[in-house]
Amino acid sequence: MTLRREAFLDHVKERGEYGTVEEAERAARVVLALLGAHLIGEVRAQLAARLPEEFALILLNPLQSAEPLSTERFVRATAAWIEGATEQTATWDVSAVLSTVADTAGEDLLGQILLQLPAGYDLLFGRPQPT
Repeated sequence: MTLRREAFLDHVKERGEYGTVEEAERAARVVLALLGAHLIGEVRAQLAARLPEEFALILLNPLQSAEPLSTERFVRATAAWIEGATEQTATWDVSAVLSTVADTAGEDLLGQILLQLPAGYDLLFGRPQPT
């Protein structure tokens, strides 16, 4: 089931404790563009199908990444793309967006997503995996 744009952004806004929907949208756009560079094939398509169309297109047309980014580099890249962000605020942005994505994806798809990502992303999605 596809989540409506307003509902998706409301979840991100609440989790990120943003003052405006525009701040939540800015974070969502950057994080999904970076995430899309790490996902391939059917997994990326399945996730896109569950996102609002605007955000699905961002996921499907990602920023370019030469190699998978570690969680630390993912957060630094997020900070670089959001004006005025620091690594600390970018960690908050990433967590707000990816935890909403995790809820939208569901456990089965999230498991497939995590298999395509370097170790540690489970924490960014707010879903620590047993070691």
